[in-house]
Amino acid sequence: MSLELFNQLEQKVTDTVEALELMKLENEELRSENAQLKQEREEWGRRLQGVLSKFESMDSDSIS
Repeated sequence: MSLELFNQLEQKVTDTVEALELMKLENEELRSENAQLKQEREEWGRRLQGVLSKFESMDSDSIS
């Protein structure tokens, strides 16, 4: 009976270790995706700022 309990415990530990390894891999993937999304957001921000500055330039030209 105690051997069966030990086997169950061993299996649960193995399952938990495997789950943790999968979570670590997923975490790495998510960190990479997050970094890529941050970079894209920054690029969009720069592009938007460029468009806004063109509008401001046009606006100041029409006032002059």
